[in-house]
Amino acid sequence: MRPAREADVPAWIALRLQLWPEEADVASPDDLRAYLDEPARAIALLAFDGDDAVGFAEAELRTDYVNGTETSPVGFVEGLFVAASHRRRGVGRMLIACVQDWTRERGCTELASDALLDNTASHAAHRAYGFDETERVVYFRKRVDG
Repeated sequence: MRPAREADVPAWIALRLQLWPEEADVASPDDLRAYLDEPARAIALLAFDGDDAVGFAEAELRTDYVNGTETSPVGFVEGLFVAASHRRRGVGRMLIACVQDWTRERGCTELASDALLDNTASHAAHRAYGFDETERVVYFRKRVDG
């Protein structure tokens, strides 16, 4: 396990595409730039089995309000993925532990995350990693075209 490097971008993108197949910009190297260029504010970690990337975690410091937290800034898990062939082996737990250490090193006392309401597998994983559910939210939008 280690922070992502420029040479890791293709493998990292391949993992991101598995987590977010519907996201248009998930494969854009520009989308990854903050994680590579701003290590004080963002981190991307990759887990390897030999030379193969088998998981990743992306985290950022958030200074805006983060639902369910009491402090600012907080570390926020923006993405977490472990390849199906490597799940239930502690890879996700190790990634979260590294993100937690990174968050603590930046003076934060809270690490937050989110998951879609219907993603019960993610809810279970978060609980297994020691997260407490704080609230559930449904967002709404209304167009106000002129």
